[in-house]
Amino acid sequence: MNDLSPFPATTGGSAPVQGSTTPTGVQSTAELRRRRWIVVALNVVTWFLLNSAAWSVLGTGGWTLVDIVLALAFAIATPWTVLGFWNALLGLWLLHRDDRAMAEVAPFAVAGDLPTPLTIRTAVFMTLRNEDPERAIGRLAIVKDSIDATGEGSQFDYFILSDTNRPDIAEREEKAAAAFAAAAGQGRVVYRRRTDNAGFKAGNVRDFLDRWGSRYELMLPLDADSLMAGATIVKHVRMMQAHPKLGILQSLVVGMPSSSAFARIFQFGMRQGMRAYTMGQAWWVGDCGPFWGHNALVRIRPFMEDCHLPLLSGDPPLGGHILSHDQVEATFMRRAGYEVRVLPVEEGSWEENPPTILEFSRRDVRWCQGNMQYVKLLDQPGLKPISRFQLVWAILMFVGVPAWTLMITLSPFLAWHGPSREAFPVAFAATVYVIFFLMYLMPKIAGFADILISAGGTARYGGRLRFLVAAATELVFSFLLGALTSFRITVFMIGLAFGKSVVWGGQQRDAMALTWREAWDAFWPQMAFGWVIFGLLWAASPAAALWSLPLTAGFLIAVPFAVFTASPRLGRLFVATRFCGIPEEFAMPDEIARARAS
Repeated sequence: MNDLSPFPATTGGSAPVQGSTTPTGVQSTAELRRRRWIVVALNVVTWFLLNSAAWSVLGTGGWTLVDIVLALAFAIATPWTVLGFWNALLGLWLLHRDDRAMAEVAPFAVAGDLPTPLTIRTAVFMTLRNEDPERAIGRLAIVKDSIDATGEGSQFDYFILSDTNRPDIAEREEKAAAAFAAAAGQGRVVYRRRTDNAGFKAGNVRDFLDRWGSRYELMLPLDADSLMAGATIVKHVRMMQAHPKLGILQSLVVGMPSSSAFARIFQFGMRQGMRAYTMGQAWWVGDCGPFWGHNALVRIRPFMEDCHLPLLSGDPPLGGHILSHDQVEATFMRRAGYEVRVLPVEEGSWEENPPTILEFSRRDVRWCQGNMQYVKLLDQPGLKPISRFQLVWAILMFVGVPAWTLMITLSPFLAWHGPSREAFPVAFAATVYVIFFLMYLMPKIAGFADILISAGGTARYGGRLRFLVAAATELVFSFLLGALTSFRITVFMIGLAFGKSVVWGGQQRDAMALTWREAWDAFWPQMAFGWVIFGLLWAASPAAALWSLPLTAGFLIAVPFAVFTASPRLGRLFVATRFCGIPEEFAMPDEIARARAS
C-alpha cells in the first residue's frame, strides 16, 4: 500500500452499516466484538505458551524460591510484549493485505477527502509552562498560517494558555503573544496566564473550557513542541463535522528532524514501531481508541460535560490531581456515548523528542506516576470494557518494568545455584530466549518490514542501505536505552511507595551536551548495578554472562552512552550525513522548514 495514499479513492461519505453499530454508525459492533475475541484468544494462548516454556526451563532440577519468583516476574512482565507482538503482526498484515484494509480500520476517514466547506468553529490552543516562548508561539503562528492557506482559516481561533511561574519567561511570553496577536488580526488570538498551576495541564485546559469553550464545537490542543499542517487539520475537522458522534480523533504524531543524535535514533525507531502497532491496535480497539493529549481534535461539549477529572482520594503521589489525564478523558468520552478514534496515518502531525537520555528518563517517570494513579480509577462506573482495559494496560506498562529488573537481579543466583550443565536444557532455553526477544522487537521489525516491502518505502529514508544501517543501529540503541530506563523506573516506583513525587515544569527540547560529571551523577547506580550483575554471572558462567548482554549492556556503558548520544559533535555528524533521517528530512514540508528557520 502506498504510504502517502492510505485510503482508497471515494466519491461519497461512509456507507451506513446494517445492524447494531458504533455511535457514528459506520462500524458494526458485532464485527468489533469478533475482532476483540480473536485478539484475546491470540494473546492468552501466546502468553500461556511463552510462560509454559519459561517455566519448563526454570523448573529443571526442581523448583526453588528464586525459580518461583522469576516465574511470577516473567508472567507479570510478558503481557505487554505479547500484545505488542500481535498488534504489530496484525498491523503489518492489514497494511499490505489490500486497499480496503485501512477503510475497515478507520471507516470514518473518507469524509476528510470530500471538498466540504467547514461550518463548525475550532479553537486551537497551546499549553505552556516555563517553555521557550518565542519558539513555542512561533510554531503556533506557523500552524495558523498553514490553516489560513487552506482557505478555511476563518473557522479557527487561537489561544495561548500559560501556567508559567517564572517572571522572566512570563515577560517574554507576553511580548511574543502580543506580536502574534497583532499579526493575526483583531480577535483571533487570546493569551491568558494563570497565577497558579492548579490541576496541572488538565486544570489549565478546564479553565479554558469554562471561559471560552461554549463558543466552539471543537478544540485542538497543542504542546509547546507541537506542529501540524493546516491541510491535515482541516481534513480531520471535516471528519469530525461529518460524524457528530466522533468525540476524539487522534492521528499518529511523529518526530521532527532533530540535531540531537539521541533524538534522531530514538524517533527513527519510534517511527517504525508506531505505524504497524497502531494499525493493528486500531483494528480491534475501534471506537475505544487512545488519546495522547495533544495534536488531536476533541469535541468540546461532551468533553466539558462528561470528561471532568475527579480529584483522587488520598495524598500524592497517587492521590490528588490526575497527572496523565489524556487516557482517562478518552475513557470518559466513550462512556458519554462518543467514539474515540485513532487514525493510523503519518500525515502532517509532528512533535519533538527529548534530546538526551536524561530528559527522556525525566519524562518517563512523569508518565509512570500518572499511569499508576489509574489504579484509583478502575472502579469508575459506566466505563466500556475496552476502555477499562486501556487503563489496566497503561498500569501494566510500568508494572512490568520492575519485574524485568527483578529478573536481571536474580539471574546470578540462577547461574550459581541452577541445575548442572548436563541437566540444563541449553538449546531449549536459548530458543525460548531468542523467541522472546523477537516478540519483544516485533513492533520495530514489522515497521522495518513495512518500509522494505512498500513501493518507494526506503527511498523516503534516503535509500535501502542507509535505511538498513539505521535500523540495525536503532535495534542496538533500543536495548541499551531499555536497560537504563527500566532501572530508573524501578527505583522511582519504589520511591512512589514511600511518597516520592515528580515535579512538573518546562522541558529541555533543544539538543544539548551532557558532561561526564552530569552523566556520572545521574547514571552511576545503573553502571554499578550492571557490573555487579555481569561480574557475578561471569564468575558463574562466562557463557551466561555473554547471553545476558542484550539485557545488561545498557547498564555496563550507561555513562558513556549518555554522554556520546548527547554529543553535539555526533549530532552534527548525523545531520550532515542524514543518518537516522526520517522522511521529512529528505522531503521537508513547508511547516517544518519554517520551524527550523525560525
